[in-house]
Amino acid sequence: FLGLDFGTTGARACIIAESGEIEEFTRLNFGRLEGFEIAASWREALFDLLAGLSIGLRKRLSAIAVDGTSATVLPCDDELNPTHLPLLYNDARARREAETIARVAGNSHPAASPSSGLAKSLWLRQRLATNRPPLFLNQADWLTGLLSGRPGISDYHNALKMGFEPSQSSWPNWVAQLIDLAAMPSVVMPGTPIGLLSSSHARVLNIQHDCLIRAGTTDSIAAFLAAGISQPGEAVTSLGTTLVLKQISERRIDDARLGIYSHWFGHLWLAGGASNAGGGVLRQYFNDQQLNELSRQIDPNSDSGLNFYPLPSPGERFPINDPDLIPRLTPRPKNPAHFLHGMLEGLASIEALGYAKLAELGATPLTRVVSSGGGASNPVYSRIRERRLRVPVSIAPHQEAAHGSALLARDGPRLFPGVSHD
Repeated sequence: FLGLDFGTTGARACIIAESGEIEEFTRLNFGRLEGFEIAASWREALFDLLAGLSIGLRKRLSAIAVDGTSATVLPCDDELNPTHLPLLYNDARARREAETIARVAGNSHPAASPSSGLAKSLWLRQRLATNRPPLFLNQADWLTGLLSGRPGISDYHNALKMGFEPSQSSWPNWVAQLIDLAAMPSVVMPGTPIGLLSSSHARVLNIQHDCLIRAGTTDSIAAFLAAGISQPGEAVTSLGTTLVLKQISERRIDDARLGIYSHWFGHLWLAGGASNAGGGVLRQYFNDQQLNELSRQIDPNSDSGLNFYPLPSPGERFPINDPDLIPRLTPRPKNPAHFLHGMLEGLASIEALGYAKLAELGATPLTRVVSSGGGASNPVYSRIRERRLRVPVSIAPHQEAAHGSALLARDGPRLFPGVSHD
């Protein structure tokens, strides 16, 4: 069972056996690109990853699922040819469109944000001259369509920020008032079988002809699935380029004004949000060796005395939703270890504020946090976070979102609480 995880700078592939044991893992970096070459690099990486897998495992693949960055939107034609460069997850140019959405859907709706998939689709629609409406797809939708040859299918998770209503399994009427639904994908449960790998790809790649392609999910939910938790109150923080919080809640909470939204999780909900802060801002000042050496000089049980809000550039999505928020990284100490201490505390404070906002809106009280991503392996940072969060913090047994997508490929919708059919 193969899981494919696509981000902004690279992609990963994970193959698991029926038992869940990892049989192969590989990655491919494509760097930060611009224009139409972004989508071209995704396509190339997709098939390079598949071709690079062991031939013996390729011949035994039963199913494939793909995850991608949430609200990264690519307009394309019926043959999946891009008609505009993709707008990435953190693109916040669609401010007027977000205001329009807020007027009809309410300003607490997940789509009522400049970075939402629907806001991006409305922005693109105004700028694409075509007789036929383009098809607006999320990153994972487009890649899944390339594999199956069936364009125009999305999943509950990727479609949430496009305005889809998972509790009713339909597009609300207000979405149809804003955009032609013919331009929007059909939406199914994550993991739903949507077809077989196209015969031409199966033949060229030496993959069996009956390899199933399943509807995918977002990268942060795939990382959540890899962590293997399932009880209300438990949460996963993905400590990657950005900081993403996902907490299991018995109650659905949404408030786009705070960058908070809930994803469908069977009979439960995944409440959370994504900050622009994270490892990306650390990389602007430190390399891996410096992070390791300086972290050893930090006492995680003491306070730095600094009050940082570390962002890589102006603009924040959650727990403060302000596209103009200015990073706060001054006064900068001369001692680099002290500076790093303040940055790690700042990131931990953002995480704690995020979970506090979820509780304030009625999410199930936080009981523990499991960490995934590169930052999870730093014990000093983990201790700083534990002090701020005041709940146990541990490392996820599996760190890669690709592993979560592999589980989705194996189990389909049955992976979610209360869903028994495939």
